[in-house]
Amino acid sequence: MDNSEYRSEQPTAEQPTAEQVAAEQVAAEQVAAEQPTAEQPAAEQPTAEQPAAEQPAAEQVAAEQPAAEQVAAEQVAAEQPAAEQPAAEQPAAEQVAAEQPAAEQVAKVKILHSSVTESCHCTKGMEIKAGDNVIVPTRYGKELARVQCVYDRPSLDNRELQYIERKAHEEDLKRFKDFEPREESAFTTCRQKIREHGLDMKLVSAHYLIDEAKILFYFTAEARVDFRELVKDLVSIFKMRIELRQIGVRDEARVLGGMGVCGRDFCCHQITDKLKPVSIKMAKEQNLTLNSMKISGPCGRLLCCLAYEYDTYRAVKKKLPPEGYRFELDGITFKVTDINMFSQKVRLSGRSGKTLELDFQQFTRKNASGEWQILTGEKSDEST
Repeated sequence: MDNSEYRSEQPTAEQPTAEQVAAEQVAAEQVAAEQPTAEQPAAEQPTAEQPAAEQPAAEQVAAEQPAAEQVAAEQVAAEQPAAEQPAAEQPAAEQVAAEQPAAEQVAKVKILHSSVTESCHCTKGMEIKAGDNVIVPTRYGKELARVQCVYDRPSLDNRELQYIERKAHEEDLKRFKDFEPREESAFTTCRQKIREHGLDMKLVSAHYLIDEAKILFYFTAEARVDFRELVKDLVSIFKMRIELRQIGVRDEARVLGGMGVCGRDFCCHQITDKLKPVSIKMAKEQNLTLNSMKISGPCGRLLCCLAYEYDTYRAVKKKLPPEGYRFELDGITFKVTDINMFSQKVRLSGRSGKTLELDFQQFTRKNASGEWQILTGEKSDEST
């Protein structure tokens, strides 16, 4: 056998074919790809042996990564100031008002002894409601008072008000009751001394203060009274501070109380806050009799209730012709003689004795001249 034949009989594996050479090159490239480089870790390089299912798909990677537009929108929203945020994130007007400091609370209290009404600041942190008994400072000293109401102080109210000292305890109420027999005894003693000194004064009441060793004596007098010697005698008897205060007859009625002609308690003692001035003009405006016995109270002054409806009468009468105003109707001159607020009728009288009663709505004023005129479209009651 010659050499040529021997070479033909050699196995083909010893002589790599073109396909084998190509396969070896591919394997070498794969091995080189599996080895990590200095710039990129091997963990980040996927190998050819990893199954395709373990490699994230392009759609999955895109879904996991936030879109560029979404990231940009979030960054812009975070960089925008609060004023440019949506209206839902901006504080509402009610929330802003709630964050502002609360309005100052003011309590209206009535002094139990004198029935004087005072307005006082509510001490911060003290819960007070109507009906509570409190200790308040007055110009005479600390007094026991009862809260009538609590309200927010108006911003335009610039009065200087005192603060409520504290709530009244059971000991304060007990002491207030225990003082009553002592006040009666002090009243009798002081009145006896007034007679001894021959002073022209009327003793109204005696009062012990709650938190102070002092007795207050209220009196009325027509003129100034020199009571210095009287005070010396009272100090030697009671061994404490003595103070005499001159008050008016209306204040006397407010301190003592009583029943008015209407069958109810005095207004100054039970209802009114301040003693407002009352004039005879108020009685005239309301068409009341000017008999002093009927429009005066037990104190000898005009009734406090005359001022209650005075403003209402004035407001209504401004919209009506005054008494004495004359109208010409069908050639007859009529004069306003009476204005009845309850029936809302205006009575007019003519020279011949003829009278008319017209409703309030039948009167109007001319815009140009300001004169009063009667609306003829309405019916009127006539009498002779």
